[in-house]
Amino acid sequence: MKKFIAIAGNIGVGKSTLVTMLCERLGWEPFFEGVADNPYLKDFYANMRAWSFHSQVFFLARRLRDLRALMDYPRTVVQDRSVYEDAEIFAKNLYRQGHIAVRDWKTYHELYEALIALLPPPDLVIYLRASVPTLTQRIAQRGREYEKRIATEYLTHLNTLYEEWVAEFDRAPILVVPADRIDFVANADHFELVAQKIHEKLRGDQLVLFE
Repeated sequence: MKKFIAIAGNIGVGKSTLVTMLCERLGWEPFFEGVADNPYLKDFYANMRAWSFHSQVFFLARRLRDLRALMDYPRTVVQDRSVYEDAEIFAKNLYRQGHIAVRDWKTYHELYEALIALLPPPDLVIYLRASVPTLTQRIAQRGREYEKRIATEYLTHLNTLYEEWVAEFDRAPILVVPADRIDFVANADHFELVAQKIHEKLRGDQLVLFE
């Protein structure tokens, strides 16, 4: 039976890598974030307070369009980053930093809530939980030039929002992977353990934990 799985987690935690590994191992369909030329990005970086709302609405529209498209895939689909993270993590972080006004945040979040109510939730959300030291180490290892400027304070803010979101999320089952000690890239046994726990969770097992 076809399933819809979303991989969630902070920058550098290994979402895209896990999507690729699961799909190669299990014959599932990967669904990566589309490369979209956001027409607001240049203005956003020049003046975040003026353009954060516009930029986030654009990202939300593209994410929801992609989400609707993947519903038509015939096989189990694994999505790299969920629509929930756009709103509950990245847009909310801009709001808390003062870059999105209260009025605009309320409008954005009402739009987000209305749209996701129309689309089916994932059958499973896999949350890769990692501390900031682990994230910074993995970001350095993959060597992407543009990520070298990411501040640890920014990663800390995002981690706080991820934990708040996971604690309240009830739209789908969540499997939390302790990525500080589970290195599914470097350790084949760790990857097999993650795949096993995913299958257990999809079967409906209530208590699925990493020992």
